[in-house]
Order: sequence, then structure tokens, then C-alpha cells
Amino acid sequence: MQLIKDGTFVADAWTTVADDAPIPDGPIIVSLDRWKKEQNALLARGGKLGIRLKSGEEPALIADHLDSFDVVALEFPAYRNGRAFSYARILRERYDYKGEVRAVGAVLRDQFYFLVRCGFDALEVRDNITAEIYKESIGTFSHGYQPGADGGPTVMSLRQRLAANAESRKAG
Repeated sequence: MQLIKDGTFVADAWTTVADDAPIPDGPIIVSLDRWKKEQNALLARGGKLGIRLKSGEEPALIADHLDSFDVVALEFPAYRNGRAFSYARILRERYDYKGEVRAVGAVLRDQFYFLVRCGFDALEVRDNITAEIYKESIGTFSHGYQPGADGGPTVMSLRQRLAANAESRKAG
């Protein structure tokens, strides 16, 4: 898998650790189950820590510990399961999470624009995705209809700005 971070392909410094694997040095991402069982030991190790939430594991389960995580990886188990879109917005808007929100699993190029709008700033993508494919997919739309966690302009804000400019020209 490749990692796109803030729109750029980067080397992934993080290791996703299986529940039964030893904890390596360096930045790690663990499951919610492992976090629940080994929370004190994981915090005591002092390295960068991330958590991976499965589709049915809501951010509310880690809300009291969000400051412990540098990365929250949200899993897309299948292209038709989009709960992680909502979870990313919840992390950004309700919990004001400032760390990395990473999309992992069945992430499709058709979803890239919407992933960014929902608050994802890192995407694990298949090896056949190129920078050109990413740019094309992200540039599909210039404005969203709904406000997004990315703070990008909406169609309504554009319409309001154009109307205000027209009124000021009439008045002037």
C-alpha cells in the first residue's frame, strides 16, 4: 500500500501491529482491542502511538484518550460501508481532533475527494494509484454542496458571494 498525506505520496513511518505480535520500536498503530488490554504499557513505551478503528467501532470509544494518539486510522472494510466518513467528521468536528485521520482498507479513487472533505488527511491507497490519478480524482469537484470538515467553500457560499458582488456593482 501507498500513503498519501496532505495530497502528497510519502513514505509511511507507521507500523500496524497485529494483536498477537510483539511491539516494535518506532511509531505504531494498534487495534482498539489491544489498546483496551495494554493501554498502560502502550503509553509507558513513550513512542508515537496510533489506533485503528474497525467499521463498527465509533470514535466515542476513544474520545477520552484522543490526546494519546497521533494517528486514528479508520477502516473501510468494503467500498459499500461508509461509516468511516461519518467517524472522520465526528473526530474533527465534535472532538476537535488535530492529529492524522487515516483512511485504510477498501479506499477507492472515486472516494478521494469526499474523504478529504470529511476530514481525512492521509489515505492508504492501492499500488496502482498514481499522483496523476489522485489529482484527477481530488479535482473532480471545485465546490461541495455541504460544508465539510476541510473548511472548503460550498456552492451556497459561492452563490452568496456572487450575489453580494452583483449588488455592490448595482449600488456603485
